[in-house]
Amino acid sequence: MEDTRPDPASFLAEASRGERGRLKIFLGASPGVGKTYAMLQEAATRARQGVDVVVALVETHGRSETTALLTGLELLPRKSIDYRGQQLEEFDLDALLVRRPQLALIDELAHTNVPGSRHVKRWQDVMEVLDAGIDVTTALNIQHIESLNDAVARISGVRVQETVPDEVMARADEIELIDLPPQELINRLRDGKVYRAGAVGRALDNFFTRPNLTALRELALRAAASRVDADMLSLMQQNATTGPWPTQERLLVCINESPVAKSLVRAAKRMADRGGIPWIAVTVVTPRHEALPDAARRLTNEALQFAETLGGETVTLRAEEAVARELVAFARARNVTRLLVGRPRPRHWWAWNREAVADRLLDTAHDFEVTMVAGETTDRGAIFRLPRLSLSWQAVAAGLGGALVATLLAWGIDAIELVDPGTLSVVYLVVVLAVGARYGLVPALATALVSFLAYNFFFTEPRFSFAIAEFDSVVAIVIFLVGALFTGTLAGRLRQQVATLRLNQRRTEMLYDFAKRIAAKSDLDDVLYAGAYHIAATLNCNALILMPGASGELEQVQGYPSIEEELDPRAAAAARWAYDRNEPAGAGTTTLPTSEWMFVPLAAATPLGVVGLQFADPRRGADPDVRRLLKAVEDQVAVAVERTRMAADLQTMRVEAEGEKLRSALLNSLSHDLRTPLVSVIGSLTGLEGELPEAARRALVEAGLDEARRLDRYVQNLLNMTRIEYGALRPRRSAVDAGELIGTARADLRTALAGHAIDVALPPDLPRLDVDPVLIGQALTNVLENATKYAPPGSTITIDGHAAGPVVTLAVTDQGPGIPAAEREKVFDLFYRVTEGDRRPTGTGLGLAIVRGFIEAHGGAVRALAGPDGRGTRIELDLPVAAPMNAP
Repeated sequence: MEDTRPDPASFLAEASRGERGRLKIFLGASPGVGKTYAMLQEAATRARQGVDVVVALVETHGRSETTALLTGLELLPRKSIDYRGQQLEEFDLDALLVRRPQLALIDELAHTNVPGSRHVKRWQDVMEVLDAGIDVTTALNIQHIESLNDAVARISGVRVQETVPDEVMARADEIELIDLPPQELINRLRDGKVYRAGAVGRALDNFFTRPNLTALRELALRAAASRVDADMLSLMQQNATTGPWPTQERLLVCINESPVAKSLVRAAKRMADRGGIPWIAVTVVTPRHEALPDAARRLTNEALQFAETLGGETVTLRAEEAVARELVAFARARNVTRLLVGRPRPRHWWAWNREAVADRLLDTAHDFEVTMVAGETTDRGAIFRLPRLSLSWQAVAAGLGGALVATLLAWGIDAIELVDPGTLSVVYLVVVLAVGARYGLVPALATALVSFLAYNFFFTEPRFSFAIAEFDSVVAIVIFLVGALFTGTLAGRLRQQVATLRLNQRRTEMLYDFAKRIAAKSDLDDVLYAGAYHIAATLNCNALILMPGASGELEQVQGYPSIEEELDPRAAAAARWAYDRNEPAGAGTTTLPTSEWMFVPLAAATPLGVVGLQFADPRRGADPDVRRLLKAVEDQVAVAVERTRMAADLQTMRVEAEGEKLRSALLNSLSHDLRTPLVSVIGSLTGLEGELPEAARRALVEAGLDEARRLDRYVQNLLNMTRIEYGALRPRRSAVDAGELIGTARADLRTALAGHAIDVALPPDLPRLDVDPVLIGQALTNVLENATKYAPPGSTITIDGHAAGPVVTLAVTDQGPGIPAAEREKVFDLFYRVTEGDRRPTGTGLGLAIVRGFIEAHGGAVRALAGPDGRGTRIELDLPVAAPMNAP
């Protein structure tokens, strides 16, 4: 039955649009036809209907009629960009994204932006606006479409440098053609409605000639018609509409292993060129196709490749049977109007069960124009040529043995007279079915003939003779023969289908396994080796992957079974061609076919390299199945390579970001955190030069010493962080009293702690610590100094401790703003600082990172918690307990 369900791919394409804005393009054949005028007219109409419309950018070129239409519409101010000392005005993309209207008018889609803009081209700005969910209306001339640029250059003699990719046109939701007859456009030009008076003469003599405008008008009409046809085809697929609809002509040429295949392709090319219509070359692969000889399959492959060379689209369909029905269904789905088939060949007597595709198309394709093409030559001798028999000794033994077993079984049944002798033929049919399912069509037919003779000889009257005495026996034996032949044929076909399904399943499983393996690879060499190995194992060939090196030359990076292959000049040239042109080259292609290697491009968004394949039979490279499987593997390898490169680039960016962060921190330390105490020291020493009272002199000395100690701590932090990062930190442990460490830290920070009350609460039986006193003293100093930066003046800073088994926990608690729960672990990261509100304490962001490094070097731990009642910050340090001293 014909599948009348909508095409799922059309719904997926529609769903992929998401919340993207809609794009409408006013398309014209040349400047001056009124694209901007029509765009503004529509914008004014929609604004009156309540749509929020903003004119983001419109070029009126001094035309008064166009300028008048801007009245009443909101204009977005342009952005001024300095370029080589000049202030140039450009479309303000950021302002439009902030304004977020329902509809934005952005003129001149192909425009090149001023250097320094976010995007090089205006169409890239439009894509970003659409992605933001804003509808866009724009204008474009036919000469700016990338695929038509060469054609316009040949027509007008002027090559336009600003172009828009065809993908942008394909993304447009609506294209409206603004058409104007050539003579009317010339009159507008003469009246000064297109260009200023000084440029009219040159324009009329060069670009705006009647032949040029007529040819450009035809190109514009064809482009608009092609887009309308694509929209109609998409709607037909979404609504499961049965075609064909007689709109745009489209030709489908049906090819197979016939010698007339290439003649059909040539005829299709001539017909398509005469009508200026698209054409498709299609072949249908059935289970019988797998059993065809190599020469026959090569004819189909060469015809498909020939069609690609001539510019046609090639499609390979798969069907179990009913080739004609599959072709008609495909033609309806693609809205094909004309079918081109080869004239039916004389059929061999042994091919009685094969489908007459051409005749069936004539009977069923009532809605299509069907054209038959006769071949240039006809192979008359093939009419009487017998099919090639492929019988193995196992098949012969199975057939003869099966017939013998069936005869013995039937003889026993007949001897005890359980059933009528005419029913014994069923025993032979079972044997024929088993042989056909196991060994294929030809052994099944041979077994059917042997069974027929055995049944006739042993079980029809007169017995033990091939003569037949009764008419009823003649009918029975004929029916048996026909049934045996049908049974053998069906069994053989079933075996072919099962073999095909197993082959496809094996290929699918290999692709799935390959996808899983390659997804787990993170190293580029591993990905490339997995790809080369899979290609070689799947296609039974030698595989090689080449990628450009530092000098741009292609280098062998991976391969299987060998990574190094001696490529002759022809193979090297084919590899370079495939990489530069992004097209297959080498054996099995039409480019440098004398090479022993076939090369296909390995490309994702950009060319990455080439994959080389060396088959025992170079013609295998043209097999569509090989090409299809290779394409699937190649795409996965390309995506995996791109993924590893992106991961490497991301890691590089992270390293660079960390390096930039380190550089910024060091510059900040040198310019502020280190320079500030240094300036204080210099100021104190300078003040000592004069005549000062003793008290003032002592105050200056103490201030200078405090700032010098603070400077020393900053420098020591930088040095300690370097030691921690390079693993050069080696604690010199000794038994130390916690009170002594706290006292040393308070002494170092006596100036910073002067504005705070210090509460030390250590139990008298607190055990001694097994630590490096210098390192842990520095850690305590950093924690205390950090507390003084955030605790409000006059508040209390508490230092307490307690023992729990082999660990002593020292804690410093302040009454500052506290650390948010989400940032309590981050404060120990390098250069991380919590800054709340307008307050920004001084420091390098190294203090707590060094604390963690020192504590972990002793096997301890550090953590940041909330203070009592959730106020302030509590930093806890877990340190090892020293072994008890031996009694005297």
